Formats: sequence, structure tokens, C-alpha cells
Amino acid sequence: MDTNKMREQFESFARDVLDWSDDEFRLASDGKSYYWGATGEAWVFWQASRAAVVVELPPAIESPPYACFQSGWNDMRGEAVDAIEAQGLKVAS
Repeated sequence: MDTNKMREQFESFARDVLDWSDDEFRLASDGKSYYWGATGEAWVFWQASRAAVVVELPPAIESPPYACFQSGWNDMRGEAVDAIEAQGLKVAS
């Protein structure tokens, strides 16, 4: 799960939908948590909401290495897993 991507999405949503200012996203002295308590709490809830989402994809196909359809499916499935996880979501095994 890419925390940086998730944080970008959180801050973009808060700016666009909640009309939060840049000051709302000031970081605390540790450089990781937010200075303002309300922003920190919203960030915790945002992460929890993303952790609750699990995408289920059809399984990979067992096949010999020369089988084009099966290996193509497995390659595409792997790329889909990477793209979903890059958005901060989980993919069921």
C-alpha cells in the first residue's frame, strides 16, 4: 500500500470537497503526523476506510509457459494488482 499516494488523495479530497486550506496539512515536528488534531484524526479515518476495501480478482491460471492466453491473463492480472495497490487498496490473495 502506497502511503504517499493515499496521503495525496486524502489531501486532495479535503481541499476540493471540504475546502481545507494548506495550513490544515501542516506536519508536526516528527514530519509524519499532522500538526492539527482534527486533520490527524481525519487522516486516521481515511486510512482505515481504505484498509477496509479489499478487491477480489479472478485467480491466476496454472498453465505451461507456452500457453499464450493463460500467461497473458496472468500478466494482465499482475498489472491490475499493481495498479490497485498503487491506489492504496488491497487485493485478496
